[in-house]
Amino acid sequence: TFHDAIAFSPNLTAQGQFGGGGADGSIAIFESIETNFHASLGLDEIVNEQRPIVARHNISTADFIMFAAAVGVANCPGAPQLDVFLGRADATQPSPDGLVPEPFDSADKILARMADAGFDPIETVWLLSSHTIAAADLVDPTIPGTPFDSTPELFDTQFFIETQLVGTLFPGTAGNQGEVMSPLAGEMRLQSDFELARDSRTACEWQSFVNNQPKIIGRFHDAFHDLSLLGQNIDDLIDCSDV
Repeated sequence: TFHDAIAFSPNLTAQGQFGGGGADGSIAIFESIETNFHASLGLDEIVNEQRPIVARHNISTADFIMFAAAVGVANCPGAPQLDVFLGRADATQPSPDGLVPEPFDSADKILARMADAGFDPIETVWLLSSHTIAAADLVDPTIPGTPFDSTPELFDTQFFIETQLVGTLFPGTAGNQGEVMSPLAGEMRLQSDFELARDSRTACEWQSFVNNQPKIIGRFHDAFHDLSLLGQNIDDLIDCSDV
């Protein structure tokens, strides 16, 4: 979902280049191109799981990606009900490479990319709430599926707590690009999460999520709403959130 929608750059558009279509399904429609971008390696597995479902139903690929995300998140205990809008047109060309932040990017580079897409540093932290139920396959390919906190089955605030703890070990091998030491065995810490948890522009907001379940529910709901509408005109869509 994030890798599809965040490929939206008004800066590139202002320079006369194609800046991506945002939440337009391009990552699945042009899978052979976009899932070979370094930031999206491994996502072809998810695309291939979703493709037969899209083919069986009268829904655009762009809409299904967002619908599937909303349903998937809602299945996690503690998660919010997310807004679902339908009516997006599917992409007609792939997004440019380089628009999805990487775990080895600096805080400056990540925040600049997010600002280009319309998210300020505070809203970027809100979006990163998704890492409470996320995992990495290829940062350390010896331990695929390693989560970013100790309770990956729960939509809770442990991610914001544990990213602030002192790192003592690597869950698998050392020396992987985009990974720093984790505080707990079986848990991976991304370099980007480590930096944003400590950066002066994001640290206070990061800390405000600790043991604050109502906040993570409310702020992720808002951030997902905005992410799902990148490149779209809400007036052209139908609110199907009640589904």
